[in-house]
Amino acid sequence: MRAHDLAMTEAPNQLAIPKAEVGRGSPIAFERVADDAQRIEHFAASLMSEYVAAKKAGRAKVVFILPVGPVGQFEVWADRCNAEGVSLADLVLINMDEYLTPDGKRFIPKSDTLSFRAHMDRALYGRLDPALRPPETARVFPDPLRPEATGALIDALGGVDVCFGGVGITGHLAFNDPPEPGETMSADEFAALPTRVVRLSRETRTVNAITAAKGNFDRIPEFAVTVGMKEILASRKVRIYMNRPWQCAIARKLLHGPVTAAVPASFLQRHPDAKVTAVDLVTDLPEPTLR
Repeated sequence: MRAHDLAMTEAPNQLAIPKAEVGRGSPIAFERVADDAQRIEHFAASLMSEYVAAKKAGRAKVVFILPVGPVGQFEVWADRCNAEGVSLADLVLINMDEYLTPDGKRFIPKSDTLSFRAHMDRALYGRLDPALRPPETARVFPDPLRPEATGALIDALGGVDVCFGGVGITGHLAFNDPPEPGETMSADEFAALPTRVVRLSRETRTVNAITAAKGNFDRIPEFAVTVGMKEILASRKVRIYMNRPWQCAIARKLLHGPVTAAVPASFLQRHPDAKVTAVDLVTDLPEPTLR
């Protein structure tokens, strides 16, 4: 028997973990919710409670790293802030990523329906009462021409209080895809990757075409700017939300598999305060069905 075959035989099969056992025994805290409506409410409540708690703890500026997807929570949060009069004036929001033009140097325009910047304007900033909005200088997207500025800003603000996020089909956090085949990188090197411009993997572009472009692969940009693994893993807390049926396999890998650059989210197993909240369907067995 070849060494590779022996390793495959001896390694536990994370993908076979029964639905009821997902999350049990993982170093990452895990919670399941019934459906996406509950996930949205949970996410919005967490955004509010973490901000309020950080302010009560004496933080002059509260710093969040935020995703665009999964979606739905920002509208609920904005409506709650409006109803309760909660000002986000002391919040600095650093979005995880944004698509770039083909030269990899500029954001796609806000007029593009894929624009994450436009989504944040619609879902959160434009929905908040003007008196409750964070200042425009506190609404940050990594600059593709000066990606190092994001890390410098975080350092100047005393670190990130909470990094919220989702997980891609490759296990990516933000747009930190795994190393490509043939690319040599140690786990420590991968975990230290900073904010930077990246070329998206074919897998990521494909699933994004399915979820956001009706299968139009050509419509998904090739380049993006992303907050790095370094900034994500250095956050005081990490809160991940999962709601897609295609996350059944990667959820098991990140929660129960080895810590490896091949599954970037698996690095959360080493984080002191990481939690995954998943819709129940994400815990289904990742077994194929022909249709």
